[in-house]
Amino acid sequence: TPMAAYELVSEIKKRFEVRLHLHCHATTGMAEMTLLKAIEAGVDGVDTAISSMSATYGHPATEALVATLAGTEHDTGLDILKLENIAAYFREVRKKYHAFEGQLKGYDSRILVAQVPGGMLTNL
Repeated sequence: TPMAAYELVSEIKKRFEVRLHLHCHATTGMAEMTLLKAIEAGVDGVDTAISSMSATYGHPATEALVATLAGTEHDTGLDILKLENIAAYFREVRKKYHAFEGQLKGYDSRILVAQVPGGMLTNL
């Protein structure tokens, strides 16, 4: 959860001199909030994906996080217009592989209750 990520990152950074990188998937709908709380707690890096290839079983959208952090102490410096050009390119690429996409559209909140292990949905 976002608050668990905040607490975990805060404690690790307080106790150890290590670099932390967070990897999470967007399946439950909490990944964006989790990344933001981890960033606020001092995480050193996070995984995202260009919007046209993000969400569902993948990572949160890069552009959303870049826009969220713009003008803050965590501003990425990435150009949102260049990111949109990249997203447009991959929207076209994704069309070619539509037949191979998973069935999930949007979020699957059942995971919040069932605690399905990572990777299980895409490996079934």
